[in-house]
Amino acid sequence: MSSRSNWRNSVAFAYDAAAAAVAWVVAYLLRFNFDLPAPYGQAMTINLLWVVPVQAAVFSRARMYRGLWRYASLIDLRRIVLSALTGAMAIVLVVYIARRPDVPRSVIVMYPLLLTALMAGSRLAYRSWKEGHFARLDSSETKRVIILGAGRAAANLLSAVSRSPEWRFVGLLDDDASKRGREIYGVKVVGRLDELSTLAEALDIDQAIVAMPGQPHGVRRRAVELCNQAGIATLTVPSYEDIVSGRVRASSLRKVELEDLLGRDPIQLDSDGLSRFLGMKCVLVTGAGGSIGSELCRQIIRHRPAMLVLFELNEYALYQIHDELSALGGAGQLIPVAGDVKDASRLEQVFTSFKPDVVFHAAAYKHVPLMEQLNAWQAVRNNALGTLATLRAADRSGAKAFVLVSTDKAVNPTNVMGATKRLAELICLGYRRGSTIKIVTVRFGNVLGSTGSVVPKFRHQIAQGGPITVTDREMTRFFMSISEAAQLVLQAGMMGRGGEIFVLDMGEPVKIVDLARDMIRLSGLSEEEIKIVFTGLRPGEKLYEEVLADHEQTLPTPHPKLRVARATQMPDERSLDQIVEWVGQDRQVDDQAVRQDLGRWVPEYRSSESPLQDRGGTPPVLAEVISLPKRQGA
Repeated sequence: MSSRSNWRNSVAFAYDAAAAAVAWVVAYLLRFNFDLPAPYGQAMTINLLWVVPVQAAVFSRARMYRGLWRYASLIDLRRIVLSALTGAMAIVLVVYIARRPDVPRSVIVMYPLLLTALMAGSRLAYRSWKEGHFARLDSSETKRVIILGAGRAAANLLSAVSRSPEWRFVGLLDDDASKRGREIYGVKVVGRLDELSTLAEALDIDQAIVAMPGQPHGVRRRAVELCNQAGIATLTVPSYEDIVSGRVRASSLRKVELEDLLGRDPIQLDSDGLSRFLGMKCVLVTGAGGSIGSELCRQIIRHRPAMLVLFELNEYALYQIHDELSALGGAGQLIPVAGDVKDASRLEQVFTSFKPDVVFHAAAYKHVPLMEQLNAWQAVRNNALGTLATLRAADRSGAKAFVLVSTDKAVNPTNVMGATKRLAELICLGYRRGSTIKIVTVRFGNVLGSTGSVVPKFRHQIAQGGPITVTDREMTRFFMSISEAAQLVLQAGMMGRGGEIFVLDMGEPVKIVDLARDMIRLSGLSEEEIKIVFTGLRPGEKLYEEVLADHEQTLPTPHPKLRVARATQMPDERSLDQIVEWVGQDRQVDDQAVRQDLGRWVPEYRSSESPLQDRGGTPPVLAEVISLPKRQGA
């Protein structure tokens, strides 16, 4: 490597010495309009014998050959200018001392300018060649690219990837009229976003890049839809933080995902409050390997807990999240624990050993059709008994806060899964009466890409060539990203004072059939290629989920995306004891008996099989309470 570097430096030095000779000759020719008198021609030749060595000595002293031409920059240009000027001054000194009248003053003025042009131009040309700019001028495989957005993100993007030989950037689009006609790194702002279809044809566009991560979600979605209408392949920048920090690379650009179409505006979190809530504390997460639990762990570790205990039944999921978080760093200690939330003795051992300050209970069965038949009692055991066992262990070990991750399906449930999650909520509400632990429940709807979600299922069906199966044309669901859901769970846990059921603002409901169509289009296919088949509702499914953030049912909190249930049902002590006895029985119960008993403990539960049937007993007396603290926030 050293000999190769020396060889390159020798070649560069020889070139620069030759450039000095050429600059000297050209300066004479320009001085005499290319009609050089014989005496001056002879003087020019003789003077070359000392001008080139003088200039070469200056080059050697100026540390000109430490950098690579491929990465020539303004620093290299500065060195070239200083070397040329220093060489010119040395020549003036020699001429003055030697009293040489055959060196015109205009030659001495033009010489450093010509030398700078030759040296800088060669380096620029070499860098452009290595970066593929010359090849891109006539390459039929180069894609013509337009960027949607002309802000800081677009500038960083152009700076980072404009040298790619695969792309030629031909314009920028932005709705800001003040930017029209301006240029960023030589690329002109050619119009508004809604002019994309017209400009795509006029400029022969092959690819569009949406570079506006700081804009509201509605603006970004509109940009993607305009690209789809124009029939242009679309990429998007990865995240606002990556773009503005200048970390974007060509490999960082990605295809538009479903989250980009359904995502919402960034969440404003109380980072200082979360750091006080979680930082330097022992935090335990159950279901740590699941979709929600694992994202909770990723978010928690950013606030630098002293210890993060990962409690998970699935061995491989536990290994994966532990391996991922170990690489990230952040927690003082990362403890992977294999265990079942129904196993009270295991929970007691773990909680006694690590004494967590904050517990996030995300372990649950949540697939509606699977829990509806053959597995109903297991849903009760895992979702209700598991919550009770974890809560007891947390309380006995001295935990300060317990956060239950619940679901919108617990609102007026029509299925076993939703009813068991509502039962878990009731257990938490009743348990807090005789305890000092802060117990908070957080409800939200579907999260994109979670296990059991329709999104992974649809992706698999598209990969198999279809068809996509949708239960009903009118079925709607609320969606949010896993990251957003986890952030709001942390925020609610920090804000809660104990006894609240927080509900997340899930935005507008989305038709599942529209979701399927979006996914087909994002895959670059059409509905003719991937058919959509309607199969009918499955047991326990609703056409519409309840409106979680309805202002008539909830009260506001200081956070705009968190509301709190206006009134909740809290079982009295006798009813709680009966619920605890029922979920704790160590025997198998058939599905019909489970549904019947769930109707006793969860009066609003209406089984999809027989919504009007007698529930087999009188519902326990339930006290209506408003679970709002006098002051929200912590």
